[in-house]
Amino acid sequence: MTVSYALLGLLEESARHGYDLKQSYDRRFGAAKPIRFGQVYRTLAQLEREGLVEVIGVEAGAGPDRKRYAITPEGVIDLDTWLGEPEQPQPQLQSVLFTKIVLALLSGRPADDFLDAQRATHLAAMKSLTTARRTAATTQDALLADYQLFHIEADLRWIDHTAARLATLAEEVRDASGPGRP
Repeated sequence: MTVSYALLGLLEESARHGYDLKQSYDRRFGAAKPIRFGQVYRTLAQLEREGLVEVIGVEAGAGPDRKRYAITPEGVIDLDTWLGEPEQPQPQLQSVLFTKIVLALLSGRPADDFLDAQRATHLAAMKSLTTARRTAATTQDALLADYQLFHIEADLRWIDHTAARLATLAEEVRDASGPGRP
């Protein structure tokens, strides 16, 4: 969903070819996860079917013809509506890590070892992101690193909180799977 709106926003800036859109997307938003060309073209086709973008020209080249896309007035309205809607917080009630901890406790494996390994992985990621933030060429790059760092910090707080309550959680997990329960 966000890729669609990112492409609409880039097209609002100026009409572009799919290749140009991918390059612009990766420069502005793809530091953590660039998109594939196929995703760009599938998204553009979908946006065209929905009437949010239109092909305003086709240029012959050495390879396939290059379509130039522009945002439609309906696309501008849709983008404006999306930009004006606040995002709902997305609590990860059943995160993979939580699931691993519960399954480790159910099976008698050392859940604290999993938490320690996850903590080490998070700390390594923080170190890398801190370096990236410190050497960022643009404010945009620095803010993206900050965003990722803040999320990792929250995960680390959860890991520490869970480690402190692991004995209680283990007891609850054992009680929940007692007689008469799967």
